[in-house]
Amino acid sequence: MLLRTFPLSGAMALAAMLAAATPALADPVKVGDLEITNAWARATPPGATTAAAYLTVTNTGAGSDTLAAAATPAAGMTMLHQMEMQGGVMKMRMVEGGIAIAPGKTVTLAPNGLHVMMMSVKDPLKAGGTLPLTLTFAKAGTVTLTVPVLPVGSKGPETTTTTESMPGMDATAPKGN
Repeated sequence: MLLRTFPLSGAMALAAMLAAATPALADPVKVGDLEITNAWARATPPGATTAAAYLTVTNTGAGSDTLAAAATPAAGMTMLHQMEMQGGVMKMRMVEGGIAIAPGKTVTLAPNGLHVMMMSVKDPLKAGGTLPLTLTFAKAGTVTLTVPVLPVGSKGPETTTTTESMPGMDATAPKGN
């Protein structure tokens, strides 16, 4: 049997492999004067009952708004949380009164800071999957996002590449030439 092969550059092959293995990012969503971008959640390790979701909210309007609540059917309880280090000790607490978004400003919910905390997670969050996340804003109203789940240990969509099937690859190495 004669097989015909076609040349494909190594860079193109790697790019195609990474594109197929990396979950698509959520599209930007507008609700009122707010734009929500870079929504993502981190996959949970086996046996974990808590998870977190992260996102960026930009207020393009002239008035302030507040992220008042978050909810998902993937967890028994969902809260807005703040993580901070105090005297070398990690402190996690619920954000009382919601997260303010001033006019013309951007607020980022990210690891080691503000985040959506999910407790009593019903099923493990798996890399490559998605979860519905409903956000309620005081003025703009309610919007439901489809949030991609990135691999365990991800630091965000800008730094995520899937290396589980590529031992020895460093996901944090500089990209490009």
